[in-house]
Amino acid sequence: MKSLQQISVIGMGLLGASFTLTIKRSLSSVKTIGYSHRSVTRRKARDLGVADKVLDDISDCVSGSDLVILATPISAFEEIFIKINKSLKDGCIVTDVGSVKILPHRWARKHLSTTVRYVGSHPIAGSEKRGAEFARDDLFSNARCILTKTKNTDASALKTLKGLWREIGCEVSVLTPAEHDRIFARVSHVPHVTAVALVNANDPQVLKYAGKGFVDTSRLASGPQNIWTDILLTNSENTARGIEKVITELSRLQKAIENKNQKQIERLLTNARQKRLALIKYKLNKKQLQ
Repeated sequence: MKSLQQISVIGMGLLGASFTLTIKRSLSSVKTIGYSHRSVTRRKARDLGVADKVLDDISDCVSGSDLVILATPISAFEEIFIKINKSLKDGCIVTDVGSVKILPHRWARKHLSTTVRYVGSHPIAGSEKRGAEFARDDLFSNARCILTKTKNTDASALKTLKGLWREIGCEVSVLTPAEHDRIFARVSHVPHVTAVALVNANDPQVLKYAGKGFVDTSRLASGPQNIWTDILLTNSENTARGIEKVITELSRLQKAIENKNQKQIERLLTNARQKRLALIKYKLNKKQLQ
């Protein structure tokens, strides 16, 4: 942790700005530098004071930093790696907060110098809101953060990031990129798609009659379409397989309902209820739910 004197964050949206705010609170001796490709976002980040400095040039932003974090849409990562590579100092750690990991690892190995150390990060935090104005310095408190590594991952860089995420309140787990993308297709990407399908299956006049249960169930469909399009395209195979599993379960329930098979309906409902109760118990024990 002592090696981190300056941290740069590329992307001043909810996650990026929340990270710099959190560092300012938890590690006040560490200098934070922010960058966004949009001038209006840079101006907003400066006005809100979410980082010590917000610069207009991406190369200047990363120059001299010990850690660089990408907090942009995943599809922009490859171009960013190319742009910043020559400005990164030897030994710099590069990570990100994206929810897909196979492609970022591939792009980092292709475009970053061998003197730069890449480790994937995925803090399970955020909301359907976006923008620096919604940034919070406690966003990562009691959240889980997944780090991803390959056989080429630098052990000391991984150790540094474990310490950093734990310092700002996260419980840290380590997965391979393939494990990460398969798991989060099931528990994050497919749920979003399912919420979208649930809303799109009803017309506006019908939706006016929806109660709190529908509103709660469909909340994920409020996520930014550009970010979620990016996620779905960069983890397409895993997400498509996850959708097939949901279709299988819906078909099983549909068949039981059509056949008025009370025992099968109760069995499926009970199984889901028990699984969810176990999940809630686990999350409460981990203090990951309020």
